[in-house]
Amino acid sequence: MCVCVCVYKDTVTQLKDLAELKDQLENIQRRVENEVQAGIPQGGSVLASPFLKGAVAGYLVAKLRSTAILGVCLGICTGAFVAQNYPIPDIEQTLRDYANSLKKGPSN
Repeated sequence: MCVCVCVYKDTVTQLKDLAELKDQLENIQRRVENEVQAGIPQGGSVLASPFLKGAVAGYLVAKLRSTAILGVCLGICTGAFVAQNYPIPDIEQTLRDYANSLKKGPSN
């Protein structure tokens, strides 16, 4: 008999908790519906608008990409200009000579 009473009390407590949760969810749903009807973004402010966040993120990505592309183009143009107008040593040959000098050791 004691086991049945304990299970019954637990069940009643759980039902009360569920009823309370249902009321809370209905209240939240009403508030969200009212905000949507009023045109207020979900966060409660204009800065919380997903549209605004997406626009800012898109702007930043566009800025970073244009900066990176501009940097690559500037580097290529500068490299081509310098290679055409100035005597630039062959880096591969310079590194080979340096590696051979390290293998031979110090010269006396």
